[in-house]
Amino acid sequence: MRYYETMFVVKPTLTEEERLNQVKWATEIISKNGGEVAGIGDAGVRQLAYTIRKPQKFERGHYFVLYFTGEPQTVQELERQMRYNEDILRFMTVKYETKRDIQRWEQMVQNVQ
Repeated sequence: MRYYETMFVVKPTLTEEERLNQVKWATEIISKNGGEVAGIGDAGVRQLAYTIRKPQKFERGHYFVLYFTGEPQTVQELERQMRYNEDILRFMTVKYETKRDIQRWEQMVQNVQ
């Protein structure tokens, strides 16, 4: 199993329930593909670095971070599904490989719980 962190930004116009459904949707994809979610972080609504037009103009977004373990196929499927989800503006996945990185990952997971 490998250690991953996926940060994604959803539209700020979504209701609280819709935002939580997006997080639940992403965690279900990870679980169905053999991964295990270790922690979920909610960074709240923040200003975007640049305006995103999808199809309307967004200058802010609601940020979420998922910490999980899994295989490369898990990440591929998660990113494939996120590309087609119109409510997700942007996403990025980071893989933690070295012992030092994995220790940092474990600290971040403890901080979000």
